[in-house]
Amino acid sequence: MKKHRQKLLIYFIVLISAFSTINAQNNNDTITVQETKQDSTTSTPKVRLNYKSLIIPAAFITYGVTGLMVKDLRQLNISTRTEINEHQPTRIKLDDYTQYAPGLIVYGLNLAGVKGKHNVRDRTIIYASSQLIAAAFTLPLKYMVKEERPDRSNTMSFPSGHAATAFSNAQFMFREYKDTNLLLSLSGYPFAIFTGIYRMLNDKHWLGDVIAGTGFGILSTELAYWLYPRIDNVLRGKNKNKKAFSSTMIMPFYQNNAIGIGFVKNF
Repeated sequence: MKKHRQKLLIYFIVLISAFSTINAQNNNDTITVQETKQDSTTSTPKVRLNYKSLIIPAAFITYGVTGLMVKDLRQLNISTRTEINEHQPTRIKLDDYTQYAPGLIVYGLNLAGVKGKHNVRDRTIIYASSQLIAAAFTLPLKYMVKEERPDRSNTMSFPSGHAATAFSNAQFMFREYKDTNLLLSLSGYPFAIFTGIYRMLNDKHWLGDVIAGTGFGILSTELAYWLYPRIDNVLRGKNKNKKAFSSTMIMPFYQNNAIGIGFVKNF
């Protein structure tokens, strides 16, 4: 277990270094926060990563990681599970479906004529990116940490992939509608909360797993919105204004029991 925790710390350090690189990149960019002004040489809006939006997911992730190593927080995981089991909850599989509900609702609303921030094409790029980023965070960690599930079915408990997916979907719905209908934009979070709670009620995850998954989910969507102009620029084959969209990215990876860093630089 000690070896796995060391790997986790390495992964966490790499993650912090990635954010540091993004921060340095953003400090040199001429990118606006509001996502409203467009450059004259491209049809995609310029977006700066809003660091205030990363405070909550960073706190959740930090709690989840700390909970793997701090005795009192690990004990809280156990006592929470004990409290849940004392009430003998009915275990249902709805959490397998509710994790996707907010994203599906966004597309359903679009079909019904309730437009969001982006059109179908752009929204799909953002949504797909958020799901890929969430998977890139959670899947390697499951194999690195090897935290046993409460029901002892396997050792892929940390972090909760369902919670990450659910909250990435809920954050996606929030970002699409927050500027036009705040109450509607918040309506995806009950589905995400339900998913996270039922991962514990179904004895599949500890409390810390769900909290960390929540953080990774929100973070994934925030990164997807920030990356979208760059991805769209590539997909449209635009080579103009390269200086404004030049970027450096450092991403951690885990493959064949090895940890590494992927470095990508666009010139």
